[in-house]
Amino acid sequence: MSRPALESPALRLGIAGLGTVGIGVVKIIQRHAQMLSARTGRAITISAVCARDQNKARDADLSGYAWETDAVALARREDVDVFVELMGGHEGVAKRATEAALAAGKDVVTANKALLAHHGQALAETAESLGRVIRFEAAVAGGIPVIKTLTEGLAGNQIRRVMGVMNGTCNYILTRMEEAGLPYDTVFEEANQLGYLEADPQLDVGGIDAGHKLAILASIAFGTRMAFDDVKLEGIGRISIDDIRRAGDMGYKIKLLGVAQKTGRGLEQRMTPCLVPATSPLGQLSGGTNMLVLEGDSVGQIVLRGAGAGEGPTASAVMGDVMDIARGLRLPTFGQPANTLDSATPAIASAPAAYYLRINLSDKPGSLAKVAAALGAAGVSISRMRQYGNANMAAPVLIVTHKTTRDAIDHAIDAFPATGVVEGDPIALRIEEV
Repeated sequence: MSRPALESPALRLGIAGLGTVGIGVVKIIQRHAQMLSARTGRAITISAVCARDQNKARDADLSGYAWETDAVALARREDVDVFVELMGGHEGVAKRATEAALAAGKDVVTANKALLAHHGQALAETAESLGRVIRFEAAVAGGIPVIKTLTEGLAGNQIRRVMGVMNGTCNYILTRMEEAGLPYDTVFEEANQLGYLEADPQLDVGGIDAGHKLAILASIAFGTRMAFDDVKLEGIGRISIDDIRRAGDMGYKIKLLGVAQKTGRGLEQRMTPCLVPATSPLGQLSGGTNMLVLEGDSVGQIVLRGAGAGEGPTASAVMGDVMDIARGLRLPTFGQPANTLDSATPAIASAPAAYYLRINLSDKPGSLAKVAAALGAAGVSISRMRQYGNANMAAPVLIVTHKTTRDAIDHAIDAFPATGVVEGDPIALRIEEV
């Protein structure tokens, strides 16, 4: 018995960017053409592709596709229905080509979190005014369907908190430091040699890449305009192997953790190193895996875990968006019309939490008493304290506080120099309840 003919015309793609993800998308379409058409009711084809170097060896046969040297020209082609932007970068050709695609009546699928974090509001308003859609599942957490979960599966919930590990490279570095007992600089260089780091490593280890993702999730979760500039960013460069070991002694793991929540003071967004209980799902996360924790008023807490990067997982997310467009699913970019998104007041972390403090104390009589007095004067009380011996004159002291505010911690740290017994800069990490 023959299969019935597909009634809808083919959905034709133009793919800009033939790196790891772009080639992954090509492979899925070539390998699963029949399955894709069966699941969407129409064929999904590639009309043309674009990359900087046409002669570069690539792990896919591209001979059947037209080649464009200019991504803007690709975006405007009449035989392209969906412009797939996989070039990266928030300015320059990626932005121009995306704008050109929308103006030419194309839908857009992108994996570009930086573009959305910096220009998402304007692009969303343009797309929605023209009846176009922008889909971007691959921009956050690779193969984990967190965008779809927030915009569709949890659409009936008021989201209370979004939290997670959103940069696999940082999680790899911290896990490797712990498991191998290696210092940060050694593992950083190892990650660089393995090709895990961006061309600008600060995008990873400085928390910028993960901050872009957090800003996108916050906009969807809380119905607010994109506010990446309001994300508090702190990277992992100051985390020592001793911090990791000593946090472990007290039952915690250190993670670069993104947290977004809306409070009475405004929208809190932070991508900073935090301590989490070692027995929690986030505490048990190892290697380059990502994890998102979503909390809704009706559903409670759900946890999504999976590969946050790589050819297959990210290309899978791109194809999920392409297939939704092929099926006719058309949603506002950030879950509700862009012109209805609120401008949120930025807020610092106001909810009380326990903090981990690492302080190097001079070997002088009364040193601990002076530090305790500075903490007490700032309204910070000590829950646990450990002092470690040191061959040098300064000895590390670890303090876990009772619940307090970041303001109180900062006031105490500002008072430490006056004690005359604190050497170097203290480390203060929030302990997040998960």
